[in-house]
Amino acid sequence: MPELPEVETVRRGLLPHLEGARIARAEVRRPDLRWPMPPDLVQVMTGAVVTSLRRRSKYLLADLDRGGSVLWHLGMSGRMLVEGAGLAGFHRDPGVIARHDHVVLTTDAGTTITFNDARRFGMVDLIREGESHPLLDHLGPEPFDATFTPDYLAARLAGRRLPIKQALLDQKIIAGLGNIYVSESLWRAGIDPRSLSGGIDIARLTVLVGHIRDVLNDAIAAGGSSLRDHRQASGELGYFQHSFRTYDREGQPCLRDGCGGTITRIVQSGRSSFYCPDCQR
Repeated sequence: MPELPEVETVRRGLLPHLEGARIARAEVRRPDLRWPMPPDLVQVMTGAVVTSLRRRSKYLLADLDRGGSVLWHLGMSGRMLVEGAGLAGFHRDPGVIARHDHVVLTTDAGTTITFNDARRFGMVDLIREGESHPLLDHLGPEPFDATFTPDYLAARLAGRRLPIKQALLDQKIIAGLGNIYVSESLWRAGIDPRSLSGGIDIARLTVLVGHIRDVLNDAIAAGGSSLRDHRQASGELGYFQHSFRTYDREGQPCLRDGCGGTITRIVQSGRSSFYCPDCQR
C-alpha cells in the first residue's frame, strides 16, 4: 500500500501536467473499483480546471474551479501514468496492461493522465463543494505540520499501553505513515516497536518526531519505495528501498555503527515489524 512518500512523489510528478490544466475529456471505463464510482464523475470533470493538486495523508485531491474535489487513492497497485507529446523522460511501462486503465483524463494541452489499477483496490470519489469526506474527517496532523510536535505526540500517547509501532500507524494520531516508514523511523530513533507508547518520555519522542520527518524527506527525495507496484508518474521506480536500515532485512546485520546486532522480524497486529533487539530499546 503506498504510504505518504509514494503518494507525494506521484503528486509532484503530476503537478506540472495537471494543476492549472483544463480537463478536455474524461473517460471512466468501469462502474467501480474498490467502491462504486460516482455516477456523475465524467460530467463533473469534463471541462473543469484543476486549480490545485494536493495530498492529504495517503490520498490525492484535485480541486476543481467549479467547486469540490476529486479524491484518489492508489490502493495496492494503482498507478498514475502521464503520456503525451513533449513529455521526454516519461514512458509507459510495457508491463502495465491497458485493460486496467480505468480512468483516463486528457487535458487541453493534449496530455493524457491515466489511473491504472490491476487489483482494483484503489478508489476515485467526489467531494462536493462545502462538504467533507468520511475518509478524511478523522485524520490526524500531517508529519510536516507545525502542529505535529513532541508535546502533541506525548499528549495523544499519554497513559496508553498500545505498542508505539501500532500507535504510529493510527491515522487518527498521525496521517500518512505506514509499515515501512514507521519501522525505519523507530530504528533511527533506537526505539523498540513493542515499547508501550504511553511510557516513552518527551526526550525520546522529540528524537522520534525528528526522525519521522527525516525518513519521509529522504524517501520523497528517492521517489518513494518500489517493492512491488509503485511507480513515479514518469514510469520510473522509486529507490528508497535501497536505503532500508531495518524494513524487510530479517536476519541481516544491523547497520548502526558499533551495534553488531541482527535484524529480527516479529508480527504485531498481523503486520511484520523489523527491528534490532540490540540497539532498539
